[in-house]
Amino acid sequence: MQRAEDKKIKSISRQAGIIVSILACFVILVICARCGSVHIRLEDILKIIWAHITCRDVPPDISANIASIFWTIRLPRALMAFFVGGALSVSGLALQALLQNPLASSYTMGVSSGAGLGAAIVLITGVSIPVAKGLGLPAAGFVFGFVTVISVLLLSKAIDGILSNTTVILIGMIISLFVTGIQNLLSTLYQDHAKQIWMWMTGSMQSTTWLQTRILIPVAVSGTVLLLLFSKQLDIMTFGDEQAKAMGVNIARAKIAVILICSLLTGASVAFAGVIGFVDLAAPHVVRRIFGPSHKTAIVMSFLYGGAFMALADLISRTILSPREIPVGAVTALIGAPFFAYVFFTSRRKTC
Repeated sequence: MQRAEDKKIKSISRQAGIIVSILACFVILVICARCGSVHIRLEDILKIIWAHITCRDVPPDISANIASIFWTIRLPRALMAFFVGGALSVSGLALQALLQNPLASSYTMGVSSGAGLGAAIVLITGVSIPVAKGLGLPAAGFVFGFVTVISVLLLSKAIDGILSNTTVILIGMIISLFVTGIQNLLSTLYQDHAKQIWMWMTGSMQSTTWLQTRILIPVAVSGTVLLLLFSKQLDIMTFGDEQAKAMGVNIARAKIAVILICSLLTGASVAFAGVIGFVDLAAPHVVRRIFGPSHKTAIVMSFLYGGAFMALADLISRTILSPREIPVGAVTALIGAPFFAYVFFTSRRKTC
């Protein structure tokens, strides 16, 4: 009887936590859209959004400058930051469960280094897509990041047929270091583009457009939904490969599918926002502490927490030294590096 009551209390508290988290994320998005060098009133935000939804003109009591700042700059940027953070956080959560490593992330698989190499090549050569010139850099980043992950999987499969966690991580790190070396070489040989490459590698939402946001949002949502389909397998694989195999999970197939989905999420995020670290490490750990290990809940909440964290980081990056803007990757690193150290030393104490 007591256990039933305890379960009921936990369920109610979990539901309350989910509702509060959703409301908090909405409030954070509103704050990110309002705050900046130009302050926009909440009532003006509602009027501008309603005017665009209903395909009407913005009310005359709102200046055209304010309407343009909010609709073409602030709102797409806030949404981009939120969905980039959500996609990175979800991919980190899944890979930590898959590889049974609290410090695992999509960057371990070489996504960021591959995407960085693709971006460097585009910046140096000036190659662009004729139909959509603004998508040349993100397209190259995504393709190169994805090719890097495929290479990691193929080499890991050739060396170790069951794709053991140690093999995947080691191959990922080796290829990542190799690709990063090529990128550094290009930066040295082409000094005129070194600053552009550095800015992209430190992450920024500065040049976000509605076109980019409309592409990323469906990718982030669909990738998260696909990971939800693997939530039961992820729950089982947290206990180890042998346990998962004994329970009927096709380990190699599940690992390949989850890694590819995570690479899709991370590759798309890195392609549009640049290389941003620590979000996929911090948010999943906070979510597990609050909502428990079940991935059905953790995936959704990691998306919300990661999105909120990234939106706040982007707000700090563009306001703390206004009118100057610092890379959002620097903000996440300043927050995430101490957290990374905390997780590392905590995990070491548990294994000792």
